[in-house]
Amino acid sequence: MAKLYFYYASMNAGKSSNLLQAAFNYGERGMKVMLWTAALDNRPGFGAISSRIGLASDAHRFDDKTQIGRAVIEQHEETPLACVFVDEAQFLTKEQVWQLARLADEHDIPVICYGLRTDFQGELFPGSATLLGIADKLVELKAVCHCGKKATMNMRVDESGKAVVEGAQTEIGGNDRYVALCRKHFAEARKKAVNSQ
Repeated sequence: MAKLYFYYASMNAGKSSNLLQAAFNYGERGMKVMLWTAALDNRPGFGAISSRIGLASDAHRFDDKTQIGRAVIEQHEETPLACVFVDEAQFLTKEQVWQLARLADEHDIPVICYGLRTDFQGELFPGSATLLGIADKLVELKAVCHCGKKATMNMRVDESGKAVVEGAQTEIGGNDRYVALCRKHFAEARKKAVNSQ
């Protein structure tokens, strides 16, 4: 029976490169897959799914109105799919996560999601919260803080590298806007930023 997987981590843990490698492995065996990513990231020079190590692939893009389940079923009826991959899964809605679960449960299509667990304030993203609640298998990918400990938090920084403690939950950016930290250094950076206001 197919399963719904959630691979989660802080930024810079290799989520996108892991996804692209897994999709490549399916393709190498002649199996068809369908790739999805959030439509939010429209920065110039970025492939639909791209990793920091240079891997990239086009993908279907979703926003909060996209009926991912219906689109996958239509594709599956035309060309059977061996797997569905979703990058930036933190941006899925609760309903979209349930659509993905039904693909596994009712259509026997494995679904592998990759995303952040928490935002720059340490709060769960809606898509991640639902995936953590209902996924069949949870896998944590590891990133490293500057101190050498496991990085579990995503610190948003300003142009001078100082912690940002307020703002919208979603702001697109890479290493110029976010730093992966362990919980201790995340809390210290936030406290320093609040005290300097």
